[in-house]
Amino acid sequence: MKLNTLQAADVTEKKVFLLADTDVPLSADGAILDDTRLCCAVPTIEYLLKHSARVIVAGKLGRPHGEFAPSLSLEPVAAWLEQKFGVWNAETKMQKEAIGSFEGWRITPQLFLLENIRFHREEEENNTDFAKKLASLADIYVNDAFALSHRAHASTVGVPQFLSHFAGLHLQKEVEALEGVMSNPKRPLVVIIGGAKLETKLPLVEKMHHIADFVLVGGKIAREKGELIKVQHETLEPLQNGHKSILLVSELNSEGTDMSDASVENFRQVIATAKTIIWNGPVGKMDELTGGGTEKGTLQLAQAIIDSGAYSVVGGGDTLEFLQKKGLVDKFSFCSTGGGAMLSLLSGQKLPGIEALKVDSSIVLQKEF
Repeated sequence: MKLNTLQAADVTEKKVFLLADTDVPLSADGAILDDTRLCCAVPTIEYLLKHSARVIVAGKLGRPHGEFAPSLSLEPVAAWLEQKFGVWNAETKMQKEAIGSFEGWRITPQLFLLENIRFHREEEENNTDFAKKLASLADIYVNDAFALSHRAHASTVGVPQFLSHFAGLHLQKEVEALEGVMSNPKRPLVVIIGGAKLETKLPLVEKMHHIADFVLVGGKIAREKGELIKVQHETLEPLQNGHKSILLVSELNSEGTDMSDASVENFRQVIATAKTIIWNGPVGKMDELTGGGTEKGTLQLAQAIIDSGAYSVVGGGDTLEFLQKKGLVDKFSFCSTGGGAMLSLLSGQKLPGIEALKVDSSIVLQKEF
């Protein structure tokens, strides 16, 4: 996939609209619990500032569905950016400002953060007039939010219709890592699928059956669709390389909240043979991380992947949050910030936000501002 890359853009002294992944977990008092996604945007922001660009960061938090929700304000993200990039005057803190018709925070003279763009219902509607208003703020569009790129929203596909558009540094890494692991993986390739979003996980199970040597299924998808998966699996064709993919669906522990010890051991034996591992989704309930026997299986699988020495790709919000709490994120070869986006790309679907950045994608209407 050939994308317009940031390195090829002339951003010097230009105004840049940067779509970043600001959807971070917050505590009840508004503190950021995991800043992994924000850290991923730092290299692109630093690159732009180094080239004297003026950066307007846009992002979302939660699902306010077009209504203002104080608990989903990006003010904690603004404070994080201020701490990371410093204030432009020792006597001055970040301040709330308006830029065009949009409110946000002035972090430095060169760095501005827009308030949660999902407070505008036109964002999810991909409203053309709304996209034009966003585009009017800048000269260049950069998407560094892989996790948002599977949605055809104004900020992902609307704005790049009116501006020269480029892929940010982290988004480039996401696409390269995921495409690479699918196109020519070292084998055996083991894919572990867990989590609770059945509608997105079932297509991945089918897709991986044609590619992976082993497909290991846990979490809610195993509890509710285990037998269905087994039946569907038996009707599918063998791997393209002539080998037969092996499917393992986990059994539950006595409380019904996690994998059984026997299933954990079966999974661990398979993982130990792998050269490449893709993991998306925990295998126990993630709403009781402090007890109830719900995190044991996920933790054991994480350790098994680390011990295997295989090239490992992990993704999904719940999975990354869990690994961050356990201090294990750095033990994996590549961590994808995208949950749904990762699944969509691995399943062979086209991501609207990525398609908008391809070399052959065109600007359909030049900006007239």
